[in-house]
Amino acid sequence: GGDHTITYPILQAVAEKHGPMGLVHVDAHTDTGDRALGEKIFHGTPFRRCVEEGLLDCSRVVQIGIRGSSYDPDPYEYCRQQGFRVVPAEECWRKSLVPLMGEVRKQMGDKPVYISFDIDALDPAYAPGTGTPEIAGLTPAQALEIIRGCKGLNVVGCDLVEVAPMYDVSGNTALLGANLLFEMLCVLPRVTTM
Repeated sequence: GGDHTITYPILQAVAEKHGPMGLVHVDAHTDTGDRALGEKIFHGTPFRRCVEEGLLDCSRVVQIGIRGSSYDPDPYEYCRQQGFRVVPAEECWRKSLVPLMGEVRKQMGDKPVYISFDIDALDPAYAPGTGTPEIAGLTPAQALEIIRGCKGLNVVGCDLVEVAPMYDVSGNTALLGANLLFEMLCVLPRVTTM
């Protein structure tokens, strides 16, 4: 639950201990806007604030599943200017993300990494219980490939945001969110899995 504004103070605390973070950000949106309704802190702005405060190692930021409507003709320009790797959803369609995650592991190296997963990265056919659904998203199997692909990284924290169970009477979004969080716990360093 919660929206992506929760990641901003978490990254402030984690970066205080570990320095600038690598980030595996799975989302339909880049969340790098400057302002919304005149406010600088908004669920669409946290990663811009993180860049401004030096909380991210921008050469080790990857955003996966990005898509949807935008107010900007080039909605990924800011991210690319910072050095982020942006992987739009259409680059993920109809294929395994295991090769992508091999590239991401090389990019992240052995330095600290944070995983931030917005449930709206998934297609609303699988996860309708979110406040900002966008069509043509990732599948649950691809979500597992992304998270399991983080095994072996120096993961120092993770979150899953924007699950809104009241928007999904089937309960599937909450079930999917709980399972994705469990998978994230399984890829933390020193966790033994069978």
